Amino acid sequence: MALGIHVDTGSLTFDHATARDATALAWLMEQGASLRVIAEYVDPGLSPQLHDLLTVALENLQSETLRGYTVAWVLLTTETFVPGLSSLTSRLLDLTENDALLLANVYSQKESEDTTVLNRLTIIGRSRIEETNLNELFKSLGGGGHSRAASVSLRDVEPILILKQLVEQLKAQIPYPPTARELMSSPVRTIRPEISVGEAHRILLRYGHSGLSVVDDRDRLVGIITRRDIDIALHHGFSHAPVKGYMTPQLKTITPDTLLPEIESLMVTYDIGRLPVLENGQLVGIVTRTDVLRELHQQKDKGKLGEGVGKKHRESLFCSLPESIKQLLATSITPQLDRFLSQAANIAEQRGWQLYIVGGAVRDLLLTASENSLSLTDIDLVVDGYHDWELDNTGDAQKTSIVNTEEERDSSVVNFPINNLKVKNQSKKSPAVELALALQKVYPAARLDVHGQFQTAALLWHKNDELDSLWVDIATARTEFYPYPAANPEVEASSIRQDLYRRDFTINALAVRLNSPRAGELLDFFGGLQDLKARQIRVLHANSFIEDPTRIYRAVRFAVRLGFQIEPQTEGYIRHAVDSGIYYRIQGENDRAPALETRLKSELKHILQAPYWKSALQMLGDLGALRCIHPTLELDRQLWEQLRLVDRYLKIMNKAEKMGNGKEVKSSITNQLPVININDWLIRLEVLIAYLAADYRGKVAANLQLPADSVKLLQQLEEGKIKLMTSLPMCDLPSKLVLMLRNYELPMLILIAVQCPRRERRQIWEYITKWANFAPPLNGNDLKALGYKPGPKFKQMLDDLLVATLDGALTDRVSAISFLAVNYPRA
Repeated sequence: MALGIHVDTGSLTFDHATARDATALAWLMEQGASLRVIAEYVDPGLSPQLHDLLTVALENLQSETLRGYTVAWVLLTTETFVPGLSSLTSRLLDLTENDALLLANVYSQKESEDTTVLNRLTIIGRSRIEETNLNELFKSLGGGGHSRAASVSLRDVEPILILKQLVEQLKAQIPYPPTARELMSSPVRTIRPEISVGEAHRILLRYGHSGLSVVDDRDRLVGIITRRDIDIALHHGFSHAPVKGYMTPQLKTITPDTLLPEIESLMVTYDIGRLPVLENGQLVGIVTRTDVLRELHQQKDKGKLGEGVGKKHRESLFCSLPESIKQLLATSITPQLDRFLSQAANIAEQRGWQLYIVGGAVRDLLLTASENSLSLTDIDLVVDGYHDWELDNTGDAQKTSIVNTEEERDSSVVNFPINNLKVKNQSKKSPAVELALALQKVYPAARLDVHGQFQTAALLWHKNDELDSLWVDIATARTEFYPYPAANPEVEASSIRQDLYRRDFTINALAVRLNSPRAGELLDFFGGLQDLKARQIRVLHANSFIEDPTRIYRAVRFAVRLGFQIEPQTEGYIRHAVDSGIYYRIQGENDRAPALETRLKSELKHILQAPYWKSALQMLGDLGALRCIHPTLELDRQLWEQLRLVDRYLKIMNKAEKMGNGKEVKSSITNQLPVININDWLIRLEVLIAYLAADYRGKVAANLQLPADSVKLLQQLEEGKIKLMTSLPMCDLPSKLVLMLRNYELPMLILIAVQCPRRERRQIWEYITKWANFAPPLNGNDLKALGYKPGPKFKQMLDDLLVATLDGALTDRVSAISFLAVNYPRA
């Protein structure tokens, strides 16, 4: 019905349209009439006068193609005002298939019988370009409307000049489409023409590529060989034949500045799946059909960015991209941090690099309510600028291992004075290091750390007046390969897309571009935004947990901390990896399995020191993931009871420590507790390991690279437990209990206590809470004051005083002095 009204009234512009038509149309819209459907099917028709003007407009239409978009404009002259010009504009735009159109109409209009106003000008605009805003364009002239449709009416102006001015302003609004440099993967994996088909197949398998570029000895591109080409050669038994006999030598190529529309056209016209990118004759990247499809899809969905993310008010922030992300950054972080990111972006832009904020900071930004300032203390920045540095003569990227945990990072950091920075190649520092150096000149209070051979860098502030305590990691975009499961990955420089692909989960594989020309653009290649909406943890690829078992623990940690669910298929991958027994096998097959050593300990520390550790541990137990620690470790009822017991002990001890620090003691129990520094997370981990058979405990603790004291404790635990269990039944007096248990360290007593029957556990706990710090009425200074000479007998005298006091024979100083006079008379 609404469509009928639009057709009959020319969308309320024909002379016969009435107020009743408008009222009826408004009512139909309230009932849910879809403007999108109406806009798709309505054909208001043109009056005879408009038909004549359409012919004139088509003859005089001017257009210009800019950045892949076509902008058209036309100036029509009529004697009087012509109704329905908006319909004419829309019809003209449809017929010419332009992306934007400005239609100007200059005419005369009488204001009174005696006066005629010449040069009345009406301009109507229509645009299909997402990033343009006609409302803003016309607002400065007193007009307005919507971003895609607007108009303005003027008088006493120069029509040609005004139209030209608006056309130029509209062209300035047109966004720069992505170039090949932004879309391409770089560096490109290359091979020589003489390499065998079998070796090329091995390289494809290692890197997961669908094709390889072939270059000669001067690194000039001579062909491309695809996986299909290699499969056919292998099928026919030519694994030892050189690839030059199977590659495609005649290639279409592009430059780094080739625009997306041209790339799309080449691929469609010539049915090409990948286009090499050449700069000065050298291969610097490759653009695939997948790159183009992903970019087109993201452009289509830009307006849907924030739908369903965070709280309800978030929807208004994500109305468009990139402005929405810029606004979100500005409103969610401190002005000081915003200035720092802007400085970093400007420095990168001056050097021709792209700079991204990646990972957890982006995830937390999208999840945090905008009215609350987001406290970021750890930020990861990635520089995509590899093609400008550090390629060797073969075009292959240099390899190294990366730092994966806080412990590894701390142990491998090299601190350099700013004027004595030693890097592998003084003339070609990595983009990450160069950016860090430039930033430290702006922020001299920051400490600069350079990590490992790959030259990642970090800037650190501690309680700084401007940035408080902040850690900023800066890395060059890279890709990685695991030589065997649970190994440290081998890392090579790469593009931002491949850098994000090496990450663990989709919600951590998000990035925001910080510098122009597309500042504020959200990079989401793997559906991370949808997973944020669905509140789920989804892994990027099926073998992720085989390659790195610590990702299982990270999945659980993020799920519990964020209140997310582990996506069903991801959970299936976890269970398959655990059930396969791969982790146990690789420990026997390889000298080291770093993902089951320091990196696993780091993840366990994160979990066991967090307030949500119980929920996380229960989830790990349900997944069977504790078998990453040892294949026999399961979270059964008995182990869970031991963890609950130790948690109860730790809470009482922590309460006593806080009271002691505050010099306020409110109970005899807390007053008697021993003062000792215990890491809660470590004692919980020791309880887990202690649940294993005695023969495994020391080895597992050593594999996890626990402190030497912890390894020794777990090695000696069984012997200490047997000895203690034999002696405790004979401790019928407090003195016997104290003299025996004081020979044990507190962590040993706690581990034994949680494994003991109730009676023995109560005895140990009584000692810890009541007797461990118990002292007799007299101490060594008192003995010297009484005239006793210090010597070997002092210890025996104090022990005898302690025993007598514990057993109730002594109650005060007087009785203690009398006890000494009888048992230790002075000469």
